[in-house]
Order: sequence, then C-alpha cells, then structure tokens
Amino acid sequence: MANALQQLIRERLDRKGWSYGDVARRGGIPRSTVHHLATADRVVRMPQSATLEGLSKGLELPLDTVRRAAAEACGIHVYGSPEAGDAPANPADPEVDLLIASVQKLSADDRRHVAALVESLLDRSSPRTPKE
Repeated sequence: MANALQQLIRERLDRKGWSYGDVARRGGIPRSTVHHLATADRVVRMPQSATLEGLSKGLELPLDTVRRAAAEACGIHVYGSPEAGDAPANPADPEVDLLIASVQKLSADDRRHVAALVESLLDRSSPRTPKE
C-alpha cells in the first residue's frame, strides 16, 4: 500500500499527465528526489523545507498539503486538517508541526523531560517582572 506522499504524487501525475521530470523542473528540485519520494516505501525522515516547497510548486499544490502528506509518510501525525479550517500556528515554520507530532512517539518519561525543558526555556525567555 502506498504512503500518503506517494498517493499524492501519483494522483497528481496521473491527473495532469506529468512525469517526475516535469514536476522536478517546475519545482526546481532534482528528478531523483521526486522519484525517490514517489516510490520509497517509507520516508525515513521529514524532507527539508526547500524540498517540500519545490515539490509543492512542481505539483502545483499548497505547501501545507504536501507537508502533511510527507509527515504522514514519515509516521508523524499532524494535528488539525485544512478541510476542517484549522490554520497552522506558523505556516512558515514546519518544525512546529514536526515537534508537536513527534512528542507522541516519546515514552511517558521522555515526554516529562521534554515538558520540563520547554517550561525552562519559556521561563528563561519570559521577561522578568520585579517582585513587589
């Protein structure tokens, strides 16, 4: 069974009559990259932002659609869906989706460590108010 990114690419190629090379040229990315993403059984890690942007441009699809399919192909659940009208917190920062989704894969103990780290970082970056 094809993963979400494979399905997205295959559907688009079939619908438009395009080749991997057509998508690569339009998106400014290597043909081998398009071929790999379209044929790999499992995407081991999330493609880089530039790759996702090129694929989005080459497929003539919204970046968020391509990013979500790539995340799902990596086994990462991305919260919310464009169909539901959910807007990403920061659409220019795919690391936010990746971080949120990846936390589910951690053990309960590791999630506590991450939560403590995040709280520490937020406390450090918060402006201090003088105590009265």
